[in-house]
Amino acid sequence: MTELIISGGLDSEEPEDRADTGPDTELRQLLFGSAQHGQRLDRALVELVPEFSRSYLQQLIDLRGVSINGIVIHKPSTRVKAADVGTIELRPTPQSQAFKPEAMALNVVFEDEHLMVINKPAGLVVHPAPGNWSGTLLNGLLAHDAKAMNLPRAGIVHRLDKDTSGLMVVARTRPVMDALIRSIAAREVSRQYVALAHGPWTGSRRVEINAPIGRDPRNRLRMAVVDLARNPGKLARTDVELLQNCDQGCWVLCTLHTGRTHQIRVHMAMIGHPLVADVLYGGRAAAGMQRQALHACRLAFTHPVTLEPMVFQASLPVDLNLALANWGLSYNET
Repeated sequence: MTELIISGGLDSEEPEDRADTGPDTELRQLLFGSAQHGQRLDRALVELVPEFSRSYLQQLIDLRGVSINGIVIHKPSTRVKAADVGTIELRPTPQSQAFKPEAMALNVVFEDEHLMVINKPAGLVVHPAPGNWSGTLLNGLLAHDAKAMNLPRAGIVHRLDKDTSGLMVVARTRPVMDALIRSIAAREVSRQYVALAHGPWTGSRRVEINAPIGRDPRNRLRMAVVDLARNPGKLARTDVELLQNCDQGCWVLCTLHTGRTHQIRVHMAMIGHPLVADVLYGGRAAAGMQRQALHACRLAFTHPVTLEPMVFQASLPVDLNLALANWGLSYNET
């Protein structure tokens, strides 16, 4: 197997209009004392409104819900002074309302009292985040099983990107969740993906890519292969095997040995084969694909309770099947 080792680096605003306080809001008066003098606003608020988390209070600041001496404040880092007076409008925020059940059709491949395996469709966000505070897989899991509310992240132990389809395992109890997290960290969970990439494959049919991944220092919205001596990041390994080739591109099998954000997408772009329709990493729409051509096709692990070997395979979604046909390729799922 060929190994590739890469060592390269990569003032004030007008306050927004606020709606009048309604039945779900409370306007509370604030008086900052000597104990808060010189503190950041968010830290001072934790002391004055201790029943709420700092994260929630920061959200209220972002939503222009806090004023000091009659001025709306929008920076959590603003320093307060003794004898400052203010108000805070306690109200629901998108994040505080994110963890709620929402009924949705889940493609459950396997389920017992301990865990579930789900075939996630492309387009479904796994976990609430800015821009997607509802309609996520987490919301669906909370509706599927009320006990999921008692688990961190509703039992989600690993994620797929929004536009990546395929298999995920979800815990249904805390001991199983902890066990699965340990197994993933120990690389005892096998995760394989198929991908359609630009450019015909050349050279060895199999490559092992060892290249650390971190936040792109030039574009914080992307990940990148980084030089760990100069930029933060983590070791990452992906094995790539050619399945079929054509003039337009290649159909490959990717095996993860680590689980870094966007790992396969970054590594494939690094070796000159960005995924079809993966615009963020140099791909473009082709073969009829409008989302990154990546599918988690196989998941294997040892059941944490029964110790039974578990192996699951997910058929290709319609768009990937059509893309293969458009490029004259085929896929033997066995």
